[in-house]
Amino acid sequence: MKALIIEDDPEIVESVSLAFQMGWPEATLITTHLGKKGLEIMEVENPDIIILDLGLPDIGGFEVLKQTRLFSSVPIIILTAKTDEVDIVKGLEWGADDFLVKPCGQLELLARIKARVREKNNHNNDAPISYGPLYFNPLTRQLMKDASEIKLTAIEAHIMNRIMINSGRVATYSKLAECVWGDDYPGSVDSLRVHIRRLREKIEEDPSQPKIIITKSGIGYSLAKFN
Repeated sequence: MKALIIEDDPEIVESVSLAFQMGWPEATLITTHLGKKGLEIMEVENPDIIILDLGLPDIGGFEVLKQTRLFSSVPIIILTAKTDEVDIVKGLEWGADDFLVKPCGQLELLARIKARVREKNNHNNDAPISYGPLYFNPLTRQLMKDASEIKLTAIEAHIMNRIMINSGRVATYSKLAECVWGDDYPGSVDSLRVHIRRLREKIEEDPSQPKIIITKSGIGYSLAKFN
């Protein structure tokens, strides 16, 4: 496994490197502090995953993300000090597979990295799912509600896939966290709630009164029953 770290803070690079040494010592790490150099490395080295900072000294991380998505679907995890939800949403909508705010725990970071790499290696096993007015193709992240196509971020697609697989049953917070991030880490429930809220804004007629994705208080989420 080969990881590319595009980050200009040496302490963060050292922290990420240490996380790999502890939990994935066989992985190969390539680092650069420049966005343009990172784009060059991607085309030559073909990494399995990219850890990307947004505040780079030459071009912004969003520009790196946008240019990468023109030629590659490699998993990208944004790791940044930016905490504004607008930045998080922008990163996910532009093609990032996950978003972490500095500082983050090394175990959480590694769990998310492994989840994204595992998904990349196993995605061909995912079959389309239909339930009620919904049709979802995990390979393309295509969600159809009746005749309307709904664009999902990578994380929203993971959540929707798990909830639809569990149709008729509750997808617990723990199982959803494991599916999305590889582990049920502290704070995962709060993160899930943010993504569920955004999912509801996309598929519910009235997100404040959801009739498709139903909350099972203290347990998780389920799809409503359709006739």
